[in-house]
Amino acid sequence: MIVVRVDFNSDEALYMQLRNQIILGIATSQIQEGDSLPSVRQMADDIGINMHTVNKAYSILKQEGYIKLDRRHGAVIALDVDRLEALNTMEKQLRVVIAQAMCKGITKDEIHSMIDAIISDYMN
Repeated sequence: MIVVRVDFNSDEALYMQLRNQIILGIATSQIQEGDSLPSVRQMADDIGINMHTVNKAYSILKQEGYIKLDRRHGAVIALDVDRLEALNTMEKQLRVVIAQAMCKGITKDEIHSMIDAIISDYMN
């Protein structure tokens, strides 16, 4: 099971931190298809945040196709993301991130190196 920690001093919203950590947990195989996440109440208690915050994160993960919400089984990892839609979304996000990097003088080689390093983190 994934261990989730939030940074209360971060500028990033708590629900987004939770969402991102769950996605990273899936990418690194800490949690896999069919695994159940803690209930909203349990996750909120474990992290020390409001239940509405956890509910918002779970709702976004559901909309994005990472989990299914079931009254009997709670939140379950269910990766039914449409691959083409995921690629389009990723391209839009990368375009902005790469544009920001280039504005700061980061080179194409530096970007490629960083992406290769990040991908290798998920391949182990």
